[in-house]
Amino acid sequence: MNPPRKLSLDELNRLSVDDFRAVEKFPYCLLLDDIRSLNNVGSVFRTADAFRAGRLYLCGITGTPPHRDITKTAIGATESVDWEHAPDIDALVGDLQARGYVIVAVEQAEGSVLLPDFKPDPTRKYAFVLGNEVLGVRDSVVQQADYVVEIPQFGTKHSLNIAVTTGVICYDFVNKITKR
Repeated sequence: MNPPRKLSLDELNRLSVDDFRAVEKFPYCLLLDDIRSLNNVGSVFRTADAFRAGRLYLCGITGTPPHRDITKTAIGATESVDWEHAPDIDALVGDLQARGYVIVAVEQAEGSVLLPDFKPDPTRKYAFVLGNEVLGVRDSVVQQADYVVEIPQFGTKHSLNIAVTTGVICYDFVNKITKR
């Protein structure tokens, strides 16, 4: 038996930017609220591309492209992922709810649902809110949310990096709604 061989970039058969923009996205968007680190923002762009998010909202003080630090970590995903800046996240959450989105705050809160127990309905649209690196999701958004989802953790730290959290949430959501 031959040992495994890494695939070349050509063998991965990834979509072109034009094809990505044209293909149907999964029924969710991401809201980044007051994210300070531009490297985190770039990483979230890359994750949004990898898991075909419908849109990325950069809220409050969250940095926006073009910026060298975002571009460095996004590796081109700022060109493929639809995004917009939304200065007021509370207004955006209300607008998304009015348009039929289920709002999910990713936060440690009283009454939160552990991620393994979160069962999204594949016929609904979801908006996942990820909060500031220090303060988390603002209280006003937690109170407006239809769900508060928490990622179980088993170590000494009380939280995960925003980019890591986004990867876990996106993978879990896409995996759950695409299972047959």
